[in-house]
Amino acid sequence: MMKQESKATAVKQNAEIGVEQFDHVELFVGNALQACYYYHRGFGFDIVGYRGLQTGARDAASYVLRQNDIYLVITSALSPDHPVAQHVQKHGDGVKCIGLRVKDARQSYEAALNRGAQGLIEPKIQEDEDGIFISASVAAYGDTIHTFIERDNYRGGFAPGYKAVSELTAGSGLLSVDHIVGNVEVGRMDYWVDFYERVFGFHVIQRFGAKDIVTQYSALLSTVMASQNGKIKLPINEPFSAPRRSQIQEYLDYNSAPGVQHIAFCTEDIVGTVQALRKQGIEFLSVPRSYYDALTDRVGQIDEDIDLLAELGILVDRESEGYLLQIFTKPVEDRPTLFFEVIQRKGANGFGKGNFKALFESIEREQSRRGNL
Repeated sequence: MMKQESKATAVKQNAEIGVEQFDHVELFVGNALQACYYYHRGFGFDIVGYRGLQTGARDAASYVLRQNDIYLVITSALSPDHPVAQHVQKHGDGVKCIGLRVKDARQSYEAALNRGAQGLIEPKIQEDEDGIFISASVAAYGDTIHTFIERDNYRGGFAPGYKAVSELTAGSGLLSVDHIVGNVEVGRMDYWVDFYERVFGFHVIQRFGAKDIVTQYSALLSTVMASQNGKIKLPINEPFSAPRRSQIQEYLDYNSAPGVQHIAFCTEDIVGTVQALRKQGIEFLSVPRSYYDALTDRVGQIDEDIDLLAELGILVDRESEGYLLQIFTKPVEDRPTLFFEVIQRKGANGFGKGNFKALFESIEREQSRRGNL
């Protein structure tokens, strides 16, 4: 009876918060112009907006990039004492804000505070000739924040204050944000699981213990949180005691705090997407040929050519509902922190549990090359 009441309360809370989908992801970087070029030329994002000195902004410069339903905002400071500069000095380039689309940003903010969230930016109403744009922010793990975005009554580009830009590419087939993974300290995963249940009304859809995600050298724990409508998925990882330093602990050491480890982008043609990304200079983790020798025995028949998957380093995992294909970039910064995943779902809703060992061994090979294993 108590579990039924708890589930009903979570559904009610999610309805009150009104979280609908990912709105955008904002990265704080040392040089927004150069980072913008990387995501534009490397990942195939269009540049669609700009805010900076040319628009009258004196504090920071931001570029808005779009590919289908994915919006990235790349921001850097224009002075050394600006909070963006201080964030980059501490953490390096990386994700600052996970934007969440809501119907009513003011209501979502007040509800979050009433459930124990720490308010950071009170509801801000911006209005121009294109309508009304409302946003408000609360704290998440580390220095990461969640910003509620209300844009139903805004017909313009990204937000007021941004100049429309139209620098287009051919794209690379990335369609939407599938999930965003956060790394937290030892013993703190359950705290943040409770936070997302209590504040946002999210629920646990998968848990992975140390026996699920383990190699010869390291292990980690992970819990996947999701919104009631399933459009927002936020896995949370923490290190687990092991003979060597896990990838999670390496991240925490170099990020100097918890934060976003990787962003997964969906595609409907992972082979074509990875071929395009490789051609544009994006580097991916390598997978031994032996992984593919027994692939059919492990996952059954698939539509894709296994030799081509092996050439590109794409992993495959099957579940009862179907299978998925996934691949992971190398870290995209000098610090071994942020990286990206490309995923194609063909009926499977999980996260590639059958690939964990192969994936983390690939990561550990890179850690060993860095001298951090």
